[in-house]
Amino acid sequence: MNRIEAKFNELRAKKKKAFIAFITAGAPSLEATYNLVLALEKAGADIIELGVPFSDPMADGQTIQEASFRSLKRGTTLKKILQLVRRIRKISEVPIALMTYYNPVHYFGNETFIDEAKSAGVDGLIIPDLPVVEAFALRGFAVKKDVSLIFFLAPTTSNERAREIVKAAGGFIYFVSVAGVTGARASVPASIARQVKAARSMTKVPVCVGFGISTPQQVKDIASFADGVIVGSAIVKEIQKHGRAKDMPARVAAFVKRMSSVL
Repeated sequence: MNRIEAKFNELRAKKKKAFIAFITAGAPSLEATYNLVLALEKAGADIIELGVPFSDPMADGQTIQEASFRSLKRGTTLKKILQLVRRIRKISEVPIALMTYYNPVHYFGNETFIDEAKSAGVDGLIIPDLPVVEAFALRGFAVKKDVSLIFFLAPTTSNERAREIVKAAGGFIYFVSVAGVTGARASVPASIARQVKAARSMTKVPVCVGFGISTPQQVKDIASFADGVIVGSAIVKEIQKHGRAKDMPARVAAFVKRMSSVL
């Protein structure tokens, strides 16, 4: 049982839901990312998603794309992010999942990457452009090393495909609340509750909802029917808003605390 699974077991015993915070690694710097991870953990983030910057982030909206490009300009690489996770592990056991596109993983090689990720202290992987039918090789290495491979479900996913995805999923299932790319939105479709409940009926793996969640009320509403809530673009906007201010991590943590406290 890795840290993600242990965290959900802990939350379930307390009858709580998970707050999952996404930030782009290296934006505005890797040092800032280090401080943000520690601050967000204290602010109530149960799991941290570290976004690996990529030159063609097709699943991301403008906010995360821009953060990704800024990070790349500063020389952020997957290898440096793994070094950052090693540093975090010296003082924190917060569950960490990397959200990356498959190209950097392929460059490493599936087995080498899983070995490096596990050694660094990574608990899970989210790879938007790697469908479950093409993930067999990577998943085999991940299962051996107890690294959770987290897959997506969407409102448009058929029942047949959903059953295939939940069977392969580890850690948690990432339910995309809306069709399209990441980005804060004013509302979440009312039909999501029914769809998430249907997904939860298929599996014991926790189902968490992300994409477009940007207010405490949305967090509270989604937590009423999901196992966890994922907030990304709204947090990345706060990071960008406060830029390189010395107290930027504290300001972002205060924003996350307002969001997570409703759980």
